[in-house]
Amino acid sequence: MDLDLRKVRYFVAVAEQLHFGRAAERLHIAQPVLSRQIRALEKDLGAELFVRDSHGVTLTTAGGQLLDDSRQLLASADAARRRVRAAARGRRRFVVGFRAGVVVTHALRAFGAAHPDVDVRARRVEWDDQEQLILDGTVDLAYVRRPIREQGLRLLPQYTEDMVAMLPAEHRLAGKQELRRADLDGETWLRYVDPRPDDVPIRTVEEKFERVAAGTGITLVPVSVAEQYTRPDITYVPVVDAEPGAVLLAWDAGRHSRLVEAFVAAAGG
Repeated sequence: MDLDLRKVRYFVAVAEQLHFGRAAERLHIAQPVLSRQIRALEKDLGAELFVRDSHGVTLTTAGGQLLDDSRQLLASADAARRRVRAAARGRRRFVVGFRAGVVVTHALRAFGAAHPDVDVRARRVEWDDQEQLILDGTVDLAYVRRPIREQGLRLLPQYTEDMVAMLPAEHRLAGKQELRRADLDGETWLRYVDPRPDDVPIRTVEEKFERVAAGTGITLVPVSVAEQYTRPDITYVPVVDAEPGAVLLAWDAGRHSRLVEAFVAAAGG
């Protein structure tokens, strides 16, 4: 039996809320209807997805597996819908994502010249949405940086670059020609990949500027970021023993697209 995407969406809502009432409100349907749909999905799959008892609702092992798979499945379905609607409007559009510091102008111009019937665009992505924007079809592929969640993606390494410390201009190490990681022992490091519960998440270079300039902490950024973004209250110092930053080309592993294949080939894949 084919998997019903509507039931899968209902399942994800319950799995994320772990409460049938709140999930039903989120979905704008009656709770009894939602309960029947989840039972029907369990019957379709031949597996119990939730444990329902006096303590509440929890995922079973099978439910946890389905949740892992469902997000990618639904993202792929949304991406297909978005591409079909775009194609129905006429000229095809091809969107290339990029992280701060990564220059894609030459690649876009070359690809656009080879495919004059395609509207080629660029869109900036951030560390916390780079995977999702690829999988849901918002971008067709993207130049990304590690760390990255690899599930559902194909990754093609492009290059690495040196890392520099981003410091307040008045920092004790601001005048150094170069540093080692040991020189930064005892510093407060900004946590933007895995913030603590009480932290305000940092998404962009601009937000890093504000935190560093205010003396909240320091961070490492790729040298390309330092070259593109300057401020008088921020300074950069090379950290010679820092692990190089990697730039990779990423696209949906489950998608077969002539345009994606052509761009990857042109990028050296």
